[in-house]
Amino acid sequence: MTDSPADATPYEVLGVPSSADDDALRRAYRRAARETHPDLGGDAQRFRQVQVAWERIGTPAARRAYDAGSRTSTPQGASGPSGSAAWRPDSGRDAYAPPAARRDSRPRARSHGHPGGRSREVFLQAEREWVGLGDPIEDPYDPALVRSAPRHIRRLLGEALAEEATAAIVADMGIGVTVWHDLDAGAEGKLDHAVLTPSGLWAVESIDWGAPVRIEHGEIAGETLAPGERPVKELVRAARAVQKQTRVKFTGRLLVVPDAAVDEDVQVVGSPRKPTALVVRRSALGQVLNGVWSPEGSVDVFDVRDRLQQTVRFV
Repeated sequence: MTDSPADATPYEVLGVPSSADDDALRRAYRRAARETHPDLGGDAQRFRQVQVAWERIGTPAARRAYDAGSRTSTPQGASGPSGSAAWRPDSGRDAYAPPAARRDSRPRARSHGHPGGRSREVFLQAEREWVGLGDPIEDPYDPALVRSAPRHIRRLLGEALAEEATAAIVADMGIGVTVWHDLDAGAEGKLDHAVLTPSGLWAVESIDWGAPVRIEHGEIAGETLAPGERPVKELVRAARAVQKQTRVKFTGRLLVVPDAAVDEDVQVVGSPRKPTALVVRRSALGQVLNGVWSPEGSVDVFDVRDRLQQTVRFV
């Protein structure tokens, strides 16, 4: 468990409703601990999730703090605001804001479009429908409210945050990089990012399923994917739609996932000689975009950038 809104809540990990009394919660923890304990044939990762869940809601004081929206931990390797501030649309503004709003004067990548914008719109609409249209929501990013929402709604916010995290990484790659966010892919919806570097033009999707995933038969598989969800196929279709619209060919396709979702920095989907896509840990994204996994040769950055600028559409 991290602090992503897409993650299972401690109640979901223990398999009880948030209204469960303390005795029911304690029984659920003991049962889950027995079922997942590695010495009894359980899964070590799942056992660790159970322990973290119990740390967060196992005592009355911890449970009250969690239910009230307190966030007492920070994801490993992360920094910055916590609580609802970490989920607000302006919390990552420093990554792609105009120079006057930034804390330093380093040249940043050229950025077009609004990373995470459409995903946030979809999240807010789904949250309003869940709460009840017409009912006021004082703070849609209040952790207590978000955590009580169904997981498919929380995942929408997780996707927006994932897109913004990718935007922050790309922004730090310098003025030689250009990125377009939330590109219109017609009937295929949208492409999260098109990133142009000297190594190539990359079609990029940023996803957070809130749980580990794996590659099976050329697709992403995992217990938290929606029925029928096929992320690799959806990325390929969106990239093709943008290619057809702009007449600019992508060098490759990347699925960027949280570090905790996979065991390797980069995994190939399809043939190693001609990958369908690469599944990339977020912390390894800069390395991939800098050309470590690029085919031989380079692209005419100025020509591709001009052609995209003239033809690209945003959602």
